[in-house]
Amino acid sequence: MIFGKHINRYYLKYSPLLILGLIALVIVDYMQLVIPELYRMVINGVKTGAVTVDGVSHTFDIVFLLDKICLPLLFVILGMVFGRFLWRVCFFSAGIKLESDLRSRMFDRCKDLSQQYYQVNKVGNLMSLFTNDLDTIQECFGWGIMMFFDAAILGVLSFIKMFKMDATLTLLSMIPMVLLLVCSIIVGEYMGKKWEERQAAFSELSDFSQETFAGIAVIKAFVKETHELLQFKKISKKNEDINVSYTKLSMLLHVSLTLFIESITCVILGYGGYIVWKGGFDAGQLVEFIGYFTTIIWPVMAVSELIGMHAQGKASLKRISELLNAKSDVVDNGDVVPCSDIKGDIEFKGLSFTYPDGSDEVLTDVSFKINAGENVGIIGRTGSGKTTIVDLILRTYNVPDGTLFIDGKDINTIPIKDVRAAAAYVPQDNFLFSDTIENNIAFATDNAEHDGVVNAAKLADVHENIEGFLEKYQSVLGERGVTVSGGQKQRISIARALMKNASILILDDSVSAVDVNTEKAILSNLRDTRKGKTTMLIAHRISTVENMDKIIYVEGGRVSAVGTHSELLRDCESYRNLVELQRLDDAGEDAVVEEGGIQNA
Repeated sequence: MIFGKHINRYYLKYSPLLILGLIALVIVDYMQLVIPELYRMVINGVKTGAVTVDGVSHTFDIVFLLDKICLPLLFVILGMVFGRFLWRVCFFSAGIKLESDLRSRMFDRCKDLSQQYYQVNKVGNLMSLFTNDLDTIQECFGWGIMMFFDAAILGVLSFIKMFKMDATLTLLSMIPMVLLLVCSIIVGEYMGKKWEERQAAFSELSDFSQETFAGIAVIKAFVKETHELLQFKKISKKNEDINVSYTKLSMLLHVSLTLFIESITCVILGYGGYIVWKGGFDAGQLVEFIGYFTTIIWPVMAVSELIGMHAQGKASLKRISELLNAKSDVVDNGDVVPCSDIKGDIEFKGLSFTYPDGSDEVLTDVSFKINAGENVGIIGRTGSGKTTIVDLILRTYNVPDGTLFIDGKDINTIPIKDVRAAAAYVPQDNFLFSDTIENNIAFATDNAEHDGVVNAAKLADVHENIEGFLEKYQSVLGERGVTVSGGQKQRISIARALMKNASILILDDSVSAVDVNTEKAILSNLRDTRKGKTTMLIAHRISTVENMDKIIYVEGGRVSAVGTHSELLRDCESYRNLVELQRLDDAGEDAVVEEGGIQNA
């Protein structure tokens, strides 16, 4: 059994199943203790030809054997089979239901946690919580409850019957059991620590495997298969050593248990035989006593296993509780007011921002205004803070009060879900699901139709590419969209964002992998179809943003200039230098192409 803040509720929730299982368990345990009495009657009957039942002597013949032994034994066997089936269904069903419920709560918690949490906790470690640790909790809850009550009920009933037969022999046989219980408790604490090490090693192995599979293309490109294999072997060996260490300790406890039990059997046979010789017992009673002792072995073994199981469950529950107790860094304030009709007016007022795990400001005194319906380009060198600006608009991180406004309202007074519902976002790292292309594009809406998906694909200039695939829109993409090119991946992501038809569209360097003509086609489609809606486009190429209504130039975490392309060329030296530099780069590329063409000719 296991107890904790996130587990206790399930004992009450599934109490009907647990109570029914306990009733079946009591019936099975009671019937199990009838069997040694039947053994006694058989042995005494064979030896003396007569059996005493309730003070009355009966002749041991075929009629007595069938009526008083075989028929009751048949009912006992059938009752035990049905009872064991019933308590297994009850206890294990409760355990599986708990696992399913707890997994849902964990997943629900994961979706609410902020991006900061996933920057600290690796995917492999989180997956081990949903697999190994949940399995351990389920076993502790279902199997653990059964073992605890079975050990308690069967142990007490067996002890009472043994004590009634001979108190001295019973106490002698219990002394090693008590010593074994004390040793098990001591070893159990140590096993709990070993289990934590075992789970941590498994998490590390999961982390490495997940990262290796995700980066297999890079590993192959750099011919690092052997290096990764050696690293995996090292981590796997560590995992093996910890598991072997835990198994050795577990087996040591099991062997010690067997040794104690065999020693007690010697005591019972020795002292019990002496009692029979003295006339205190007959042979049948000695066999009956040994039958009760054999029955009580399971409760003692169960206690030993429960100690180890509890240690494992406690360690796993601790890890799961860390996830369930994790606080989301980005949450609504208590005074938010629903706002379902966001137009797309955005204004920054002196906003400065530092990442939660950082010490230096990444944005300093940022101020600019975007009117609803404007097409705005954000440009600047790598690391200047462009992506951070749009992350704050989407409330990926907390924003200081009074520094960011949507439609004239402080963004902290608008529910996060309303802000995100009004925005469509195409991030730098385009993520596609391992699903059909149509489902990936339709992911943005709940009731997407095929014609709408096709239209969005045409606007993103990816329709012809999709039609060229064997299964067209029903083509299933590989993990993270690995089966399509970088440009196709970007355009499918853009199509998904366009399906939302949101008031605010944010494209974060989302046309960097396409050629100039495709880029022009996409930007032209955006201008034509998103009139009256706000579009923000982060880019590195001047050609991408030069025709925007407004360009925001970001440099070193500060907004250096805001205006049209011509205004920035006139008033912003840094922007002018960037334009000239890109023109020189483009001219150099054209010269190389031209020279290559002459040589080939």
